[in-house]
Amino acid sequence: MPVTKAADAFRTISEAAAEVDAPQHVLRHWEEVFGQIRPMRRAGGRRYYRSFDIDVLRGVKALLYDERYTTKGVQKIFRDHGVKYVAEIGRMVAAGQPFERRPLLDEETDDRAAPPPRNPFAERRVATAAPATGAGDLSPALRETLSALLQRLERAQEALDEATLAIEAIDSEE
Repeated sequence: MPVTKAADAFRTISEAAAEVDAPQHVLRHWEEVFGQIRPMRRAGGRRYYRSFDIDVLRGVKALLYDERYTTKGVQKIFRDHGVKYVAEIGRMVAAGQPFERRPLLDEETDDRAAPPPRNPFAERRVATAAPATGAGDLSPALRETLSALLQRLERAQEALDEATLAIEAIDSEE
């Protein structure tokens, strides 16, 4: 009788590959191509995937295989919408729910001329910081600065999450 792991337990690459229904070498390739896929690594380089990582992998697979995006297209989705958006797609796929993609800009257009992707958290912070102006009143330079700051904060949060998981893993070994 196989032992089932808790939903929040770490998965090895073989377990992750089985859950996502993709070969292990494909998961390794996706790690190289999509920098947002970063499983925790232990001594010797062994990979351990969190449930969030599994969701991201499912989202990538759905975008590549079901929605027929190219690798560049999925990279653009990561850039424009973030890793949490792709993970949400993965959760919806796992639950058997249809997902609705956000409309994407034409890949040939200049991304710098387009407004940043809608982020309700950023809009709320902007509204709090400057109540007299609406989000539409922001200059393009300020929008770009705020968008870059938000991306930096999201990367910092991801690093903190990984550090917390590593500390928890060390504590559980003691």
